[in-house]
Amino acid sequence: MNRVYVCSCFGITEQQVKEHAAAGACTPRQIASASKAGTDCGSCVRRIQALLGRGNCPRRELVDQGRPALAAVPDGVADAAAAVKKLGEAA
Repeated sequence: MNRVYVCSCFGITEQQVKEHAAAGACTPRQIASASKAGTDCGSCVRRIQALLGRGNCPRRELVDQGRPALAAVPDGVADAAAAVKKLGEAA
């Protein structure tokens, strides 16, 4: 598997950032809260911003529907995709 690291300080990959974004993290600060990426040297923040894109925030849609804005992922990133899938099934 070819891993593309976004944050060298904490070993966070593009895939992990995308999983956190799919779980509802829409800003670099929210990604940092979920993974610590961007909290040490800060050199990855612009890359995280690029991965998140502009205006693509599914969280706003969830809030409009009265659903939780961030999925609870108790066991880490590996469960983020399952949490998002489960949230989608609950709708």
